[in-house]
Amino acid sequence: MSLEPLTHTVMDLTMASRRRRGPGPAGRTHDTWSLDLPGFGHSGKPDDLPIMVGLADAVAAWLDAAGLARPCPAYWAGPAAARWPVDGAARFTGRTGALVLVGPTVDPHARLVGQWLRNAVRESPRMTPLNVADYRDAGPRRVPASFGASLRDRIEDKLLYVDLPVLVVRGGKDRMVSQVWAEEVTRLLPHGRLSVMDGLPHMVPYRDPHGLAREVATFLREVGS
Repeated sequence: MSLEPLTHTVMDLTMASRRRRGPGPAGRTHDTWSLDLPGFGHSGKPDDLPIMVGLADAVAAWLDAAGLARPCPAYWAGPAAARWPVDGAARFTGRTGALVLVGPTVDPHARLVGQWLRNAVRESPRMTPLNVADYRDAGPRRVPASFGASLRDRIEDKLLYVDLPVLVVRGGKDRMVSQVWAEEVTRLLPHGRLSVMDGLPHMVPYRDPHGLAREVATFLREVGS
């Protein structure tokens, strides 16, 4: 597939930007943006509950307003899974240059709350106050609505339509994203590649941000050449 050169932009599309204060390691080589999605973090709290398609539309509108040309959205694992970034990439063809999915949930073979609980024991306890703050800011209606939507959505039906380079990253000890599912996601993507970071749980960006930044930088160099 012929690609235009990528702009040096990595977007960290977490639920709330407090998880990545400052540009982090990726900011040393790329312009890095952290977004608070509608209803999350310090963003406005709309009366409705924009989920999946609505969130993808909001990010697309932000990209247009910011004037970013063909950025590389990097979705760091979280409760809304990779659903809305994939939805946006599938619908807004050519709007982004590449995509990074870190810990793409939800594994269709394990759409159970138990997966979250089993993985939690491997995560750093320092994640707890961040999670509590995110849930507090989102509110008691938005959190269960987002969680429920992520469980119902079938990302596997959309991956075929993501016609751009995609890096899938999995922590080797991730109990939420199995190796089988990570390989299936990569296989379904027309231009997917998989990187497994040994010894890490689900929240790869929090446990090894420097290693992840190197993976992303290598990926962008290769697909942007």
